[in-house]
Amino acid sequence: MVVIWVQSKFIVWTNYFGCPDDETFRFMASIYSQSHYNMSLSKEFRGGITNGASWYPIYGGMQDWNYIHYGCFELTLEISDNKWPSATELPTLWEYNKMSMLNLVASLVKTGVHGRIFSSDGGRPLPGFITVKGMNQSVKSGKTFADYHRLLAPRGRYEVMAAMPGYKLRSTCIWLDEAAMTLDFVLDAEVTLKGNLLRSGCECDCGNTIRLEFVDFLLGGHLEVCFILIIVGFLCFLFQRRMKSNLSKHRQVVGPKRLAGV
Repeated sequence: MVVIWVQSKFIVWTNYFGCPDDETFRFMASIYSQSHYNMSLSKEFRGGITNGASWYPIYGGMQDWNYIHYGCFELTLEISDNKWPSATELPTLWEYNKMSMLNLVASLVKTGVHGRIFSSDGGRPLPGFITVKGMNQSVKSGKTFADYHRLLAPRGRYEVMAAMPGYKLRSTCIWLDEAAMTLDFVLDAEVTLKGNLLRSGCECDCGNTIRLEFVDFLLGGHLEVCFILIIVGFLCFLFQRRMKSNLSKHRQVVGPKRLAGV
């Protein structure tokens, strides 16, 4: 009986293959083995755990596929020396493995780094990515609450980074103890030259927009009408000037009016 973690499809001979999260895999496998009735007492496998490639290599296994492409942590549980145990052995197998399964599930929330990602502008949740330096597996935060959960082995120093397209990268160094750590990130939006120009256009070009719309109106088949209105307006201006000139001459001939005495 043994707990097996990630294999390696790149190795053609039996050899230990430690992936970037090797310490986390060892931690998870040890929790299961030590909670088992007698798995940790194995004489063949120290502590009742082994690296898959160290035992025997396989090619195209789901453990490698899920870890490399989706960041999933998978363990293979060899819980019986008999590949096809009889039905009468199932209650005993359940009793031997029950606490191991419960403790393994509980360890997922009792250890590691958990938190949320927010925007500095109003505190809006951001569905960003969490990456640990030296480990090429990213964890995506949830779409609704932007919560993330990153499995990490305790008693280690890590640099955790939060990223989101359109926002500045933020990182921090932590020391992870036995218990889980809550780590929230607040990201600032990136401000580029192009973005500034776009904002300036939106805020200050209202007059230009009106002028452009007027030019479009003129060029859109209304140019002749506008010329007619301009000519009519100019003729009205000349007629008004002529009327004022004639009135002034008439006053000079007649003389000023006087009030009649009683």
